[in-house]
Amino acid sequence: QVQLVESGGGLVQPGGSLRLSCAASGNIFSIGSMGWYRQPPGKQRELVAAITSGGTSKYVDSVKGRFTISRDNAKNTVYLQMNSLKPEDTAVYYCNSEAILQGSLSRGDYWGQGTQVTVSS
Repeated sequence: QVQLVESGGGLVQPGGSLRLSCAASGNIFSIGSMGWYRQPPGKQRELVAAITSGGTSKYVDSVKGRFTISRDNAKNTVYLQMNSLKPEDTAVYYCNSEAILQGSLSRGDYWGQGTQVTVSS
């Protein structure tokens, strides 16, 4: 009942920038915190950045000062601006959202399908 669609991934050279977007749609009553995770091939998925409905954000240490998470509540969309990209940022990036469905009293976690980010020269 909730669909998260990521976009904006691609191939970029070290030092370059990308902006990821994730739009939520479906039978949504409300959306809470949203975040971005990433998973390099053969490695564990990690939280990159998260943002509350009020706009408070947090980041994993490795991206602090380089990445910025933001959201547009009117559009149910979360963004990840990635600057000064490094090869170690290469991964599949997944959007995650806490959401309450219409007709439900409980909050669940929902995931996008992922978008590939490759940083290579």
